[in-house]
Amino acid sequence: MKAQADTQHIDSILEPWQATIGRDYDGYRNHVVRMATFCLMLKPCSPQEQWRIEIAACFHDIGIWTADTLDYLQPSVPPALSYLDAQGLSDWGPEITEMILEHHRVREITDGLTPLVEVFRKGDLVDFSKGLVRFGLPRQVVRDVMQTYPNAGFHRMLVKAAGKWFVKHPFNPVPMMKW
Repeated sequence: MKAQADTQHIDSILEPWQATIGRDYDGYRNHVVRMATFCLMLKPCSPQEQWRIEIAACFHDIGIWTADTLDYLQPSVPPALSYLDAQGLSDWGPEITEMILEHHRVREITDGLTPLVEVFRKGDLVDFSKGLVRFGLPRQVVRDVMQTYPNAGFHRMLVKAAGKWFVKHPFNPVPMMKW
């Protein structure tokens, strides 16, 4: 692997959320590490940019558990902003908020606050698609990351959550997707 997310940094952010995430913790943690790693592979980053990616990655889907919903983008923002405030990093709030709110956008983000917003979208899509979409990353590199940080049921959990959501909201089957 060329670039690598800082797993100690990620673990220190996610650890307080372990009870909230429950049995999905290992799967989510590995998704966070994989997608952050893909972001870093897609764009060489400064240490500060890497930290911003890792923070946004830790919180980008957290609303699934904190709000118990598949419509989790907006509920994922307050925990991220609280973390930033506690760390004295409030000035990163607008960028990290945009990274979280736009990471499921279908179209390329050309007007983001920073290029990291688009990189974040791409990194999540590489992982969500299990490497079917790679944005130029070599197939074997993606496989290596996925083998190092196994899925641990993350995608299965998403399918189950989507199924439960669809039964209640058949006319809004994927609320987190944006055009």
